Amino acid sequence: MKKLPGSKNWSLISMAILITIMSISSSCTKSSMSDMTGTGNTDETKGTGSPGTNEVWIQGMAFTPSTITVTAGTTVTWTNQDMVVHNAVSSPALFNSGSMAKGVTFSFKFSAAGTYSYTCTIHPSMVGTVVVN
Repeated sequence: MKKLPGSKNWSLISMAILITIMSISSSCTKSSMSDMTGTGNTDETKGTGSPGTNEVWIQGMAFTPSTITVTAGTTVTWTNQDMVVHNAVSSPALFNSGSMAKGVTFSFKFSAAGTYSYTCTIHPSMVGTVVVN
């Protein structure tokens, strides 16, 4: 079999691309992201402790708290504290935060009683619930 000129270079380039793809996909797991927190905010009280009343933090590849209970008429605010982009999308379609980079917030006012499930469609293992009384 005759070797084509430059075929060794293409093999090396292909190998490098494959390794890069594999390392990117493995770096986006829950366990590897669990220590990535912070708000990108200059307020030093943000990013420490736990979310305040009617707040959900997106951190460590999870919604914290995963279930929040509020009264009708309450506005809930999500804040992305991870280094990666997330979103919060309800099912059925009631709200959609759009892509949220680190430090970005999204708020939604819950007018009616009910249980509202949502997920990060970028990372479908991330799920949460808002219970409205």
